[in-house]
Amino acid sequence: MSEPWLVVGLGNPGTEYAKNRHNVGFMVADLIAGRIGARFGRHRKAMAQVAEGRLGVGDEAPRLVLAKPMSYMNLSGGPVAALKQFYKVPLEQIIAVYDELDIPYGQLRLKQSGGEGGHNGLRSLSKSLGGKDYLRVRFGIGRPPGRQDPADYVLSDFSAAERKELDFLIDRAADATESLIRRGLEWSQNAYHAA
Repeated sequence: MSEPWLVVGLGNPGTEYAKNRHNVGFMVADLIAGRIGARFGRHRKAMAQVAEGRLGVGDEAPRLVLAKPMSYMNLSGGPVAALKQFYKVPLEQIIAVYDELDIPYGQLRLKQSGGEGGHNGLRSLSKSLGGKDYLRVRFGIGRPPGRQDPADYVLSDFSAAERKELDFLIDRAADATESLIRRGLEWSQNAYHAA
C-alpha cells in the first residue's frame, strides 16, 4: 500500500483554544506525532500543520501524514481536501479524530461514514471531500451540564475531574487510531468499544 494514511485531528488554532474539549483531535495528533518522532510544520499547499513519518520501522511500515487544520473547526474541510489531493490519499485512508457530545466522557466510538451529528467540522470535511466514507475516531466529551449552550461547552476547558483521566484517554484514542491503520475497523471496534 503506497498511499499514506491521513490522520486529521480536528480543533481550533491558537493558545486560547489549546485545552478546550473541541481540541481533543489536536491533542491526539500531537501524541501520535511524538510517538513516531515527527514534528509539525506548516504545509506549503494547505492551511494546516503537518507531521510525516512511519507507523513502525522499515519500508513496510505504513506511511502516516498527521494534520491539524489551521482554518478553525467549521472550515476544516478545505485544508483536508488540499492534503488529500497533495498526498493522493484515498478517502477510505483518511481518519478524522474529534470530540463527540453524544458519547459519555472518555468513551471511544470508531466508525466509517455516516452522518455528521451536528458537528460543523465533520460537515465541512464531508462537503469538501465529496463523500463521507472516511474513518472516524469519536472521543466522547458528554453533554453539557444543566442548560449550558453546547457551543460554549465545547469551547471550554476540561474540568479538573476530567483532566485527571485526560492523558490516559488521549493515549487510548491514539492507540485506537493506530489500530485502525494496523488492524482495520472491525478488529478495532471490538477492542475499543468494550470499555
